[in-house]
Amino acid sequence: MPNSDRYHGEFKIPGGKLIQVDFRLSDDRLFDVEVSGDFFLYPEEALDAITAALEGSSRELDRVARTAMIAEALPDETEWLGSSPEASAIAVERALNSDG
Repeated sequence: MPNSDRYHGEFKIPGGKLIQVDFRLSDDRLFDVEVSGDFFLYPEEALDAITAALEGSSRELDRVARTAMIAEALPDETEWLGSSPEASAIAVERALNSDG
């Protein structure tokens, strides 16, 4: 049965912008993922790629693997100002460490 609790994690890169990740867990996988923050992302559709990379991913991924997974999902022409794949991985990590 899915955990109905929302997990929330955020991370602000020093000198950068805030990224927030919210999700639920089911069978130790992230679902109902939402990524937000005050960073700049072009094209805007790249946000869908980040969300899709996280959706269904295992909670057991370490930061390096999650960062690589997000980076690989981004379209080649993506410009991400004020945040990064690693910052999003850290936000997920913080959410998981908060235990919902």
